[in-house]
Amino acid sequence: MNIEQKTENDRHNKYAPYWAITLVILVSSGLATIWIDLGDFWKGYVLDMAGPAWAYILFRGLYTKKTDNIWTRIFTPKTTLVLFLMVSGAIELAQFLELYEATYDPWDFLAYASILIPLFFIDTMQNR
Repeated sequence: MNIEQKTENDRHNKYAPYWAITLVILVSSGLATIWIDLGDFWKGYVLDMAGPAWAYILFRGLYTKKTDNIWTRIFTPKTTLVLFLMVSGAIELAQFLELYEATYDPWDFLAYASILIPLFFIDTMQNR
């Protein structure tokens, strides 16, 4: 392993506990929307905000020690962001087209991106 790779691994591992804490907070708050009723915003948007964000952390492997494998090479920050925005958009499109029983809400697009995009920028800056 060269010095550059070691530095990248050390930086990733240094921030992994913070990503793990963020993951726990996002999962807990997202799941809490099922158990606790704190109003319309809570029920309507918090899971839409937390879900893609926690999935981003999981897919990127940010919460654990740095590994170099095919998964981590495919799911770069940009690829993961684009994929998750596309999937979120497809979910809303399916709701709009009434392909399944759900309520279409154009504000969901903003909810999906509201935490996901800042996490992407933090992840990208961390990798520089």
